[in-house]
Amino acid sequence: MKLRIKDNTLRFRVSRSELARLLTSGRISSTIRFAPALWAKWTYTLEHRPDKTSATLEFKTTEVVVVLPAADVHVWSESEQVKIYETCDLGDGEHLDLLVEKDFACLDLSDADNEDTFPNPAMEVAC
Repeated sequence: MKLRIKDNTLRFRVSRSELARLLTSGRISSTIRFAPALWAKWTYTLEHRPDKTSATLEFKTTEVVVVLPAADVHVWSESEQVKIYETCDLGDGEHLDLLVEKDFACLDLSDADNEDTFPNPAMEVAC
């Protein structure tokens, strides 16, 4: 799973196998280590829950969890829909944009980067 952070935007890119795991287990995570100490790590997680009607964010000291509605994840996984998008109100006029996207193959055809990605819909146009 890839994570991109820019200003108040969190963007997750999910491969085909990760999406399959998310569907079966309800949760996928990745962790980045910053130093040798066991506590010097940060985990980013995607979950889906049947009781949710919109995407939410749970922020913890060493983990951020994006929780998606299970119905939205199932529709997204079975269709050509590219992303799930939600804007979370942070109060005081601020918001956080959450995007969860299918990880598409790069158009430069680099095999290492394209492993386990979704076929790029622009591939037919570019070739």
